Amino acid sequence: MSYAARFGRFWWRFVVGDDVPLAAGAAATIGVTALLVAMGVNAWWLLPPSLLVLLAASVLHASRAARR
Repeated sequence: MSYAARFGRFWWRFVVGDDVPLAAGAAATIGVTALLVAMGVNAWWLLPPSLLVLLAASVLHASRAARR
């Protein structure tokens, strides 16, 4: 396996791991916050509660999947 492929696989596993919706939600939250800041809105407060909601949804989903 080439160095580039191993490097890409490392970053995929590090950022995404096994929860693609959580990584996509975090990326979307960061993007929306960046867009609001670019528009002049003081939106730093959006990140913490959004990521907490995403984390709670991910844990809830994993616990439900473990019960099955």
